[in-house]
Amino acid sequence: MSDSKPYTVMKEARRRPGSEWLKDHPRWMEYFYDGTVAALGVAYPLMKRVSPRFAETLLIWNEKVFKGYLYNCQMCGQCVLHSTGMTCSMNCPKNLRNGPCGGVRENGHCEVIPERRCVWVQAWERAQRLPKYGDELCWIMPPVNRTLQGTSAWANMMEGRDFDYPPGWIAIADMEHEAIAISK
Repeated sequence: MSDSKPYTVMKEARRRPGSEWLKDHPRWMEYFYDGTVAALGVAYPLMKRVSPRFAETLLIWNEKVFKGYLYNCQMCGQCVLHSTGMTCSMNCPKNLRNGPCGGVRENGHCEVIPERRCVWVQAWERAQRLPKYGDELCWIMPPVNRTLQGTSAWANMMEGRDFDYPPGWIAIADMEHEAIAISK
């Protein structure tokens, strides 16, 4: 029997060398995110016009390689990194999209993967250091649309598919518009 500490083997528990340091400096990632949105706003329509299949394949590959390394991206197709302190909420073993469960330990660690800090504790700490998107952590996110799993979140954002909510979900803004219409 070994004296080594047991560890949890889950894809959500993976950590890459250097990635935690980058995530702990989210302001740089926020600048990179804004630059990528601007660049894709120009490049994606051109790439799609030339070859839609190549554009999607290239974006998926980039997300798997770069977001996979940096954030342990789970390829949900609806990335909200900028809204969660540059911390992937899909790395929560329970896939919670709106904050921590009731099982966060006193030391800030996860109840499912006890040797790891809770994704949402990390998101809160990192969001405090984001000047532009930090407040978005308090927004209520819709549930993940599982039909987008494995697709490019960048392509989905450019096409507006990242706002295709699961059946039955009503966005708060839509509820407010309905309430105003009814009250008139």
